[in-house]
Amino acid sequence: MTTGSSVSTGVASRKDGRNDGTSESPQGPNKAPATGVQAAGMRAIAARMVAFYFRAPVKAFFRGRIDYMGYARAINPHITAEAKWSWRMTTPAVLAHAIRTEGWGFIPKQVLPPLMANTCIGAVLYTAYLQSLSSLHEPSSHQTKRIYPPPSPFTTFTAGLIAGGIQSVVAAPFDALQVRFRTADILDGKYKTMWHYAGHKLRSIGLQGIFAGWTLSFVKDAFGSAVFFGTFETVKSQAYYEYVTKYYGTRTRDTLLEKAVIMPNEADDRPVIRPHYTLEPIFLLLAGISASITSQLIMHPLTEIQDVHYRRLEALDFQAHQENKPSKIMLRYYHAYEDTFAQCRRLAKRAGGWRKYLYRDFFMGTIRQVPSTSAGLIIFELVRRKYSFENEEVVINHEDARILLT
Repeated sequence: MTTGSSVSTGVASRKDGRNDGTSESPQGPNKAPATGVQAAGMRAIAARMVAFYFRAPVKAFFRGRIDYMGYARAINPHITAEAKWSWRMTTPAVLAHAIRTEGWGFIPKQVLPPLMANTCIGAVLYTAYLQSLSSLHEPSSHQTKRIYPPPSPFTTFTAGLIAGGIQSVVAAPFDALQVRFRTADILDGKYKTMWHYAGHKLRSIGLQGIFAGWTLSFVKDAFGSAVFFGTFETVKSQAYYEYVTKYYGTRTRDTLLEKAVIMPNEADDRPVIRPHYTLEPIFLLLAGISASITSQLIMHPLTEIQDVHYRRLEALDFQAHQENKPSKIMLRYYHAYEDTFAQCRRLAKRAGGWRKYLYRDFFMGTIRQVPSTSAGLIIFELVRRKYSFENEEVVINHEDARILLT
């Protein structure tokens, strides 16, 4: 922004041409829960569509807590035989084969429970983020389509940190189920449905089993979400506003007059410019890509460590049942972290260092996640705006022009 420029909210007319004369910011019922639920559901659908393109399961916004296609793949002969890839191994084909084999009851018994769990976790994350951001940043609580001034990176980082922490608590039972899930148990008839498996397993492992390994999940979810939403909001808002201000602020007056959409009035002879309609969607897409990559820098290495730790949980469950004192049970879980670190240190030494070990397959894993993450964030933003209220148009005041953001 050049010297003498300023940024402020202009008093522009409303889209519907009405002006009630009030100066208060628009308020209304909190629609964050509805936004979170719809965004989570659409995110799951978008991830499945992208998965077909990459011929492999794709992590959606974040790594799915429960794999709803695990049982379907286990009964598919093309996958169990480790045959060469073909269209029969795509998600729709695998699901169709499972329905032909098990009947339509396969959907509510085996597929619907994990899908509902993943959607619930996603809804909790988005809703907690919107609520936290509204508490930390007063303009965000107005539920308007364009939040101005935008929240600072620190504010969005903090809101994402809170949302990720809340998500980790809600997701703890689902993590415990996914880690201990064995398709052989259902194939052998030990559990008839996913509902039966979930109820029996949660009762058997108890509260201490549910939160075994939760510390790693909390750190990964909290800081991963903080970087995720902080990067997204910064690129989407601050970077976009800064770009249009500098771009149109460096144009000559004749060029600005050619692109002016509103004739200057007597009180202010500066031309009014509306940025090109493709600029904001481009920054929205860049924000989604940036958020996916930066969050993976945190979550990918922690997932590597978490996978090692989760392998010893079933042994800990058995040992916990042999103990009568809760203090000794907690001590065993504490020592499990020490054993995990020691094992990771050996694996890192074998791989040639911590960086090579923790970031192995980082590139391909991130590439697979970027499309669905970007699509999910765009859907999240569109749904948020759908449930927002009309507000006065934002005007960025520059010394040579007024930049109108609709």
